[in-house]
Amino acid sequence: MTIPASRQLTFEQALSRAASLCSTSEHCIADISEKLTRWGMTPTQADDIISRLLEEKYIDESRYAEAYARDKLRFSHWGRAKIRMMLRMQHIPDTLIREALDALDPQEYADIAKQTIISKAHSLKSNDYASRAKIIRFALQRGFEMDEIEKVIG
Repeated sequence: MTIPASRQLTFEQALSRAASLCSTSEHCIADISEKLTRWGMTPTQADDIISRLLEEKYIDESRYAEAYARDKLRFSHWGRAKIRMMLRMQHIPDTLIREALDALDPQEYADIAKQTIISKAHSLKSNDYASRAKIIRFALQRGFEMDEIEKVIG
């Protein structure tokens, strides 16, 4: 996709816009890189901007991973497996993913898993083997581990 010359940003404009974006919410390198490409920056310019943002602490992948994991647990009710998969898709290193998941409050995690699974169970009409399988599939798709699911459904 080519961007008309009149709509392309200069290096300084792109740097300023990226810094502004990163100062209002957490972003990872992959997010910013994609935006810079869309704004018409060359790969070299994008690397320079990202280096500068990292240097000035606008981008911190550890901080991003922790915020992402916490928010996806609290607001989207995702389990560890789904959070891990989505962070990997954003090219976050495994060590940072592990640290972010370890930082989640175990009690909060268990409460959200229980609430999510019970909510699904109440939405089903019957309480037979097929319903149990649906609940398990639902919870696994949400990223909860099987041992956590078994604690709730017994």
